[in-house]
Amino acid sequence: MDPLSEVPGSEIEENDAFIGFVEHARSMLASSLSEEGGDNDGGGGRGDGSDPSWSWVLSRILKTCIAYSSGVTPAILLSDLFQAWSEKHRYATSKKKLECTVSLKKKNKRTRLPNTVTIDSIYEKNFLSQSSILEAFVVDAFLLPGTNIYLLNLGDLWSSYTIDLYLHRRYYHLVDLDHGILKKGREIFLTGCSLRTPIGGSGHPRLLPTEYLVILLDEDQDEDAMLLGAQFCSDSFSSISVDAVKNGSASYSFYARIESIGPLEVQGTSERLQRKQITLVDGDGARLKFLLWGEQIILSNLFSVGSMLALDRPYIENITESNSEPSEELCLEYGSSTQLFLVPFMQHEEQVLPTPTQTKYQGSRNLNATIQSQGPKFSQVSLPQNSEGSIDFSNYPFRLYIIDLHDKMTGTSLYGVITNIEREKINVGNVFSVTIEDRTGAIVAKLHFKSSWSLGRLGFGHTIFISGLTCSLTKKKLLQASWFEKDSGSSLVDLSSLPALLNSSCLHQLSPLSNISSHMNTNVCIVHIDHIELPHVHSMLSHALCGRHVNERSEGLVQCSFCNSSCDGQLVRRFYLRVTLADESAKVFAWCTGQTAAELLQISPDEFSELPEDEQAMYLFTLENERFLAAIVNSNPHKIRSNAASNEANDPNWEITRAQRCE
Repeated sequence: MDPLSEVPGSEIEENDAFIGFVEHARSMLASSLSEEGGDNDGGGGRGDGSDPSWSWVLSRILKTCIAYSSGVTPAILLSDLFQAWSEKHRYATSKKKLECTVSLKKKNKRTRLPNTVTIDSIYEKNFLSQSSILEAFVVDAFLLPGTNIYLLNLGDLWSSYTIDLYLHRRYYHLVDLDHGILKKGREIFLTGCSLRTPIGGSGHPRLLPTEYLVILLDEDQDEDAMLLGAQFCSDSFSSISVDAVKNGSASYSFYARIESIGPLEVQGTSERLQRKQITLVDGDGARLKFLLWGEQIILSNLFSVGSMLALDRPYIENITESNSEPSEELCLEYGSSTQLFLVPFMQHEEQVLPTPTQTKYQGSRNLNATIQSQGPKFSQVSLPQNSEGSIDFSNYPFRLYIIDLHDKMTGTSLYGVITNIEREKINVGNVFSVTIEDRTGAIVAKLHFKSSWSLGRLGFGHTIFISGLTCSLTKKKLLQASWFEKDSGSSLVDLSSLPALLNSSCLHQLSPLSNISSHMNTNVCIVHIDHIELPHVHSMLSHALCGRHVNERSEGLVQCSFCNSSCDGQLVRRFYLRVTLADESAKVFAWCTGQTAAELLQISPDEFSELPEDEQAMYLFTLENERFLAAIVNSNPHKIRSNAASNEANDPNWEITRAQRCE
């Protein structure tokens, strides 16, 4: 028997037009790349980012839908998709790609840093933010004619242009044109740059000096290995002399692994002084803190866990606790004489086979044909593995289902239905447990928010796309997914409430009401209002951030029934409505709230409440037989509803998540 044939929820997505368009768009993009040839193999089998992943295509389509809430066409979606992919991988498609005159090792693979920008994008936008990162190599180093000012001509692997950087004077001793380390072919990371644009439109933009520059070293290169051995391997954390530090008679050079990069901290009573704490481990296993203060914290964006950091002449601070005896605990800081060198963590790769789930549900005929045509090259996917052994699935070419998830997976994405939501009461901070179900099973995802719930009203039965999930085993060996709003690549989109879903015929398939009972995903129907009773129309205060009912406490405070946060200054008045919808095939008793209810009633809650009761009843009567295009989900009242508002406890089975009047 097929092990997936009796999995709960297997009816999900049987007629999901949105997923159908995602598959169509991805096949169109893959076919185009295959025709172009070059570095692309057309099937996405390498997992090295040269071909579009399933999750990237879906997230890009959603981004366009959010930008065009009035609706999109296949032409708009495909055009935006092709343009976005071309920009993302310009180095592979541009005919003007810079022919590198330096030998950069192709075998070395590292993760591209967040906030990395290309030189081409700087020219296009004529803008560069202070937090942007350049991963560049030195094309040339030279003196500005008639001056003693050094310039570095920089290139990167993704751009057809180069750009000049005025070198900060703290690095001048490293750029000796005969023997300096900053010479042709040297890789560097830099941030905190400002752009100098030419006056009067003549000349080219240049980068102004920045002291936040890290020089990359390669232990396999003799020159770099000699530098590391001669300058950085004689000192260790245990060799620091406290007395020598106090009288300033010693300087040190350390070589240590970056074990962790802490969060941004706020220090002092004014809460204006910021710092970041980086934990370093030397060759003897000793640990020491490397602190960055104020503007220096952007340097941490150039680091990655697992990389080796070489610190030349760091400032050594003896930490003292207020109102106590001086401590002998030491820490390192980025001083005026400090030089930083980095040996980036080179990710190992793990070979991952396409699972039976992909063969069964993800276009098995197309997948098998592609595997046969590509041969061994496509039979497995190479994915990066970090220093802790977790595999990054952000560029995995196929769709991941819940049954595919396992321990030590990062960058995973899921498309499924919400079947339960509740706030974690035992966790500190804003953590919510959300149960996500697809056709293969269900999983609980812990959502960690920066400050408070920020996803709007997310309800039972809503179809979502969530990216940036990390999978791990609990102490009880149960699989758990975690999602952190602050992480790069983390997003969550509620498709059931997406305005473009109704306005784009290519993204939905109309269903008669008689057929919606067998589907757990979002149904789109053309319906008319059959009946509305006045007792079923309520106007109430809701929390603006999550759309849920609020409770007034005895002390005068207003608290959200869902996220338990104080709602002062964050209240809006919304409808809660129960209505009978009908079409030629059936009738459905459904409920809705918020903007959807206002759209059905075509009046605001304040305006409706100002009407006398008899006029309210007459107004509702005039709405009967009005036709709407509506998105309807199965809100499944049999699921646990520990956090449901009191008025939602007895909701009908069906929720109208989005509606618009048919002209």
